[in-house]
Amino acid sequence: MYRKLVIICVISILALASVSMAGSDRRLGTAGAQYLKIPVGSRGTAMAGAIGADVYGAEAIFYNPAGVAMIEGTEVMFSHLNYFADMDLNYFAITTAIEDFGSIGFSAKILSVGEIIKTTWNASTPEGTGETYNPSSAVIGLTYSRVLTDRVTFGITGKFINEQIDLVSASGMAIDFGVNYDTKWNNLRLGLIIKNLGPSMAFEGEGLDVSAQAPDTYPQTSPEKTLSAKSASFELPAWAQLSMAWDAYSQDMHRATVFGTFQANTFSKDLFRGAFEYAYDEKYFIRGGYTLDDSQLDYLYGLTFGVGAVFGFGDTEVTFEYSWNQTEYFDNNQYFTGKINF
Repeated sequence: MYRKLVIICVISILALASVSMAGSDRRLGTAGAQYLKIPVGSRGTAMAGAIGADVYGAEAIFYNPAGVAMIEGTEVMFSHLNYFADMDLNYFAITTAIEDFGSIGFSAKILSVGEIIKTTWNASTPEGTGETYNPSSAVIGLTYSRVLTDRVTFGITGKFINEQIDLVSASGMAIDFGVNYDTKWNNLRLGLIIKNLGPSMAFEGEGLDVSAQAPDTYPQTSPEKTLSAKSASFELPAWAQLSMAWDAYSQDMHRATVFGTFQANTFSKDLFRGAFEYAYDEKYFIRGGYTLDDSQLDYLYGLTFGVGAVFGFGDTEVTFEYSWNQTEYFDNNQYFTGKINF
């Protein structure tokens, strides 16, 4: 068992070092598949994404797969965000614990951009041809998580990534993994998370084909040929997080927990996230958070807030959660989430 822990720690440190050393100001805005960065779930977004050291069940698939093993039974989760510019983000996840094996999970995250009118360089149809297309992006994940000791849990997620824009698409693979460590000291928990490690992606498809006639004669009499353009490849927006959660107050039916996260990004400046959660009887919750980033604060990040409630029906628990995220130029983001655990 200790050998496994050593191997996991070494891999985590190496991956953390590779992600941390990769980023610089010159790489800002050069990554692709930016939809991978859009958070999911009302609890995580209510606390500015700072929950990596204390997240569990289906929501943990996104924030830290090590937390999938921290819940018994089966949990089903659905989350919806009406994103800016009439885009919709839907997230579905299911996790289940298997005795003497660990926990497994499945997740699907789909971003739908909505209908866009087709336009061409043809001067006779400057307003388009009347046709439309609907770009979409999808991430499908399979997760395995296991409790290694009374202090350590580990989880890994393999993801299939696909982005479709009319007649071109890009597909790829990536992995997330995380480790949680319960210090057993003053209710302090720590987490290490690495996300979106994978090879570069590139667009391909019929939309890159162009019909052209070789300029070999005049007047040109040679037949037209179909030429295929080659799209430049792009890297995934990987990042690493070091997270902590500490129960600052826990007595009777009241609990107050503070959260902190440092996030090292490959294609943008580093982030600091802070959050709190107040729980009454572990059934009713008030949450809030804030992200500090001196380069992007004005237009990407602001205050976050949310509430949640858990209702019991025999052996089944039903959770409803809501979060509100402040944004600068668009309507504030509002997440609605439902969970069922049985």
